[in-house]
Amino acid sequence: MKKTAQLTLSAMFVALAIVTPMLLHGIPNAGTLFLPMNFVVLLAAFFLEPAFALMVGALSPVVNMLITGMPPAFPVLPFMVAELAVYGLSASVLYRKLKLDRTISLVLAMVLGRLAAASAVWALVNWFGAKLPAPWAFFAATFTGSLPGIAIQLAAIPSIVAVIQRRR
Repeated sequence: MKKTAQLTLSAMFVALAIVTPMLLHGIPNAGTLFLPMNFVVLLAAFFLEPAFALMVGALSPVVNMLITGMPPAFPVLPFMVAELAVYGLSASVLYRKLKLDRTISLVLAMVLGRLAAASAVWALVNWFGAKLPAPWAFFAATFTGSLPGIAIQLAAIPSIVAVIQRRR
């Protein structure tokens, strides 16, 4: 796919990553439970080259914060940028470059993104004095507190990718 098409698709996914959380704002803790931005970034990675997928992951929370004020600039935005950028990069590399199975690529990207977020939490706590849980507790909480979103991602993303690829 040409760079212009990749850039256009990237912009569409960033916009979708901003709109999707807005649709769920009426549900308490919807962002934490359903992970709408994570869903969009992970989905984007299956259709974008790694650099563009990384860009979608890094820009989505920043643009969302500038437009809606969420996530909070500190301390949440830095670890969300790290997490979503790694989601985009790793899912794209694993699936598009290394040709791993959709579900395996997705699961590995989800783990790598959460490790990136935990690493960012460590840096925020130790270098900037952020009041956040210990990185290991944060890592565990990102799984246990987000089980509905993780289940939705695992059930839906590989199926959506398969359907779209069959129609191409």
